[in-house]
Amino acid sequence: MMEDNRDRLCVIAAGYTGEMRRFLDANPGLRSRFTRTIRFADYSGHELATIAKGLADGGGFVLDASARDALDDACAVLVAGAGPRFGNGRAVRTLWERIREAQSARVMRAVSRDKAR
Repeated sequence: MMEDNRDRLCVIAAGYTGEMRRFLDANPGLRSRFTRTIRFADYSGHELATIAKGLADGGGFVLDASARDALDDACAVLVAGAGPRFGNGRAVRTLWERIREAQSARVMRAVSRDKAR
């Protein structure tokens, strides 16, 4: 299909560098069909924090200065501990989801305490 429609078809394959290399090496015809490689650098800790703050803003959350600082620190830790399978943008989305889950748990505990009084 790729060869027969090469003048009107664009196929993009994306993944981790090593896995993509193995994918292209799996079949002798693949490498000749995927002629361009674009490697994107991982986000920095600052960029990850900016993404997380955008997720917060987009969800209607307001982060005070200490929360923004903690987010900066958490994103720096994410980058410092990054291994070969680091999800980068996906990791910060997971971090944001955990932050929201922790906040929900705090709210539920506070509501339960208030009802118990």
